[in-house]
Amino acid sequence: MTPSTTRNASDDTGDGDRKLVVDGVIGVPAGIGEPARVGRAEAFDGWLRGLLPGREGIALIAVGGLGRRQCAPYGDLDLVLLHAGVAGVDELAASLWYPIWDAGVRLDHSVRTLAEALSVAQDDVKVALALLDARFVAGDRALADTLTRTATDHWRRTAVRQLPALREITDLRWRTHGELAFLLEGDLKEAAGGLRDVGILRAIATAGITDALRPAVRAAHLRLLDTRDALHQQVGRRVDRLVAQERAGVAALLGLRQPASEVADPGARAEAGDGDALLRRVAGDARTVSHALDDAWRAADRLRSGRRRGADGRPLRRPVARDVVEHDGELVLARTAIGARPDPSLSLRIAAAAATNRLPIARATCEWLAAYCPPLPAPWPPAARAAFITLLGAGPGLVPAWETCDRYGLVDGWLPEWTRLRSLPQHNPVHRFTLDRHLVQTAYEASRHTRDVERPDLLLIGAFLHDIGKGLDGDHSTVGAPLAEAVAARIGLPAEEAALIGTLVRLHLLLPDVATRRDLSDPKTIAGVAERVGDTTTLELLHALVLADATATGPAAWSGWKGRLIAELVARVRTTLDTGVVPAPPAPDPALVAGPLPVVHLTEDRVAVAAADRRGLLATVAGCLALHRLDVISADAATVDGRALVECRVQPRYGLAPDPIALSADLRRAVVGDVSVTQRLRGRALAARSGGAAPRVVWHREAATDAVLLELRAADAAGLLYRVACALDEAGAQVRAARISTLGGDVVDAFYLVGGWPSDEQRASVETAVLAAV
Repeated sequence: MTPSTTRNASDDTGDGDRKLVVDGVIGVPAGIGEPARVGRAEAFDGWLRGLLPGREGIALIAVGGLGRRQCAPYGDLDLVLLHAGVAGVDELAASLWYPIWDAGVRLDHSVRTLAEALSVAQDDVKVALALLDARFVAGDRALADTLTRTATDHWRRTAVRQLPALREITDLRWRTHGELAFLLEGDLKEAAGGLRDVGILRAIATAGITDALRPAVRAAHLRLLDTRDALHQQVGRRVDRLVAQERAGVAALLGLRQPASEVADPGARAEAGDGDALLRRVAGDARTVSHALDDAWRAADRLRSGRRRGADGRPLRRPVARDVVEHDGELVLARTAIGARPDPSLSLRIAAAAATNRLPIARATCEWLAAYCPPLPAPWPPAARAAFITLLGAGPGLVPAWETCDRYGLVDGWLPEWTRLRSLPQHNPVHRFTLDRHLVQTAYEASRHTRDVERPDLLLIGAFLHDIGKGLDGDHSTVGAPLAEAVAARIGLPAEEAALIGTLVRLHLLLPDVATRRDLSDPKTIAGVAERVGDTTTLELLHALVLADATATGPAAWSGWKGRLIAELVARVRTTLDTGVVPAPPAPDPALVAGPLPVVHLTEDRVAVAAADRRGLLATVAGCLALHRLDVISADAATVDGRALVECRVQPRYGLAPDPIALSADLRRAVVGDVSVTQRLRGRALAARSGGAAPRVVWHREAATDAVLLELRAADAAGLLYRVACALDEAGAQVRAARISTLGGDVVDAFYLVGGWPSDEQRASVETAVLAAV
């Protein structure tokens, strides 16, 4: 129903008695759950029967939600007026549709003969699927039964041929709407794993291709319907996208609460906890639906291509690993593996075989393993540990094999911690996956770097466990280190290797944080990282882990400049670890320290300027770059022989590089004090001011050799570096280097201020000026 729907006074008597009243015409039960949906369908049926006069050769048929008796509180009606070529059908249709519209009900309608309806179904697979839900409502039942019976029979005969077209349409929809399991604001109907996909499973099951609607899928479907009911009721209109501001209300309507063990302060975090519990449930249900649909597509493919059979006519069987056999394109257990006392490592070994051979595990095999495979002892036997490392390093086959094992509960038997991690949402927009999938994806990405490290096995395990501390209070790197060590010890790693896994987890953010927020030319920066890392083996493992983690996180987590900064840091730290000597800072660009002033050099990602030494040069350059829509990633300022040098690493804010001639001209005029350029900079800076979260300043007194570090944490905005640099200059602070780190909509900007700044009053004055500029 549309927003014109009103509610009567009985709304306050409880969900069981509530009614939605459409312009006083029809009372439709509100509420959440299967009884409420069926009640709404029955109410609509009764109303529609009163609108259609009894007449032979005319039938009113419901499809969609009403056809399935799954009416959402504010859903629409999908109706077909079927006729046998009788006269006056257009007038009859108008007399039926207009009262529905007048009642404020959204309507999707069609008028067809039996032959027309079947013809359209033959040409359009979406119509063919819709007719599988067709249900008689009023009129000539025999005519309606003929349509439903014929449409179903036709689908069963032609489904194998029509499924490729349906799959193409489905893939396009998935690309448009994404995967519901991993979206913070997903469409419950259209996204992959949503309600639309359950309809496809129902169609495949109707065709007899496979048992697609297993109990787990049915349960997931009902919960998704309940979630949509609650969303409609929360918003008060038809909506299928579960947006962030509605999560807590929807969760409350569904009675969802975050487990007490996962909430440090229930009073302060109750609302957010409810929303996360809802996201986790939706993600789990969507993954159940998606996995079932993948299985159904494979069954259809096997049926269409035909089974591979041997000379005796039986399906081919091929050994692929110990106790594992390929049978008809799926992996099953060898007969000798099924006994009274199965090997505890059996589930891991078949998972590793599935991942390395990129073959699915048969459903019956997964069910048998879930029921009969005993838990792994602690520590794991060598066969289990070897299979686990093989699984993590299998590359593209890892994710589908892991997902299959997770759907059947096998992973919980390997790692009890997985229950807490499963489907845990990550609210930072740079993350494209839930936490559990991110860990698996990171292991997959790490498999690309196993040839670059001395201990590939430790890289894979460290990548898989690097974020195990997320979801717990405190810094997840610090909290996760002992958890990762415990898992590594249970897997069976020696104590020193388990400790190294803990070190990888504790330090997995060290390299990107230092590379993007610290001055890499400062010897103290390099010496500090070298001291924390300890040896080159750990350094190369951390470097590979950073690359895998960033790729698994998503495109926004990585860029070419970030990769170059990290590579530069790793190279300088490796030299320090190998030789014990911190490399000297790089010499200034010779082109900047010679020749007439000003000097401006531009490349694709670098801007270098030399001018007569004066205060405020960094602010002037930063403002000019902002004027040309360039974001500054890092900035270095120095004074050599009376000339000021400023070098900036830059990237276009909107992806389009500026005109180099115009940029060079503005830079030359600005650094010599051209008033017109300065006025444009100040005007643009004032226009760029914007609100956001309260900014914060953090001081680091021991982070640099000859400077104190001021770290600004604030909302990102164009021209922010210019405004802050101006404020620092006006406060009497000399900036010798700046590092700009953007995290989604926030920035962490580090400014190296020459001198110790020991006075609390001086630091407070600078801090006030910076915050005022932000």
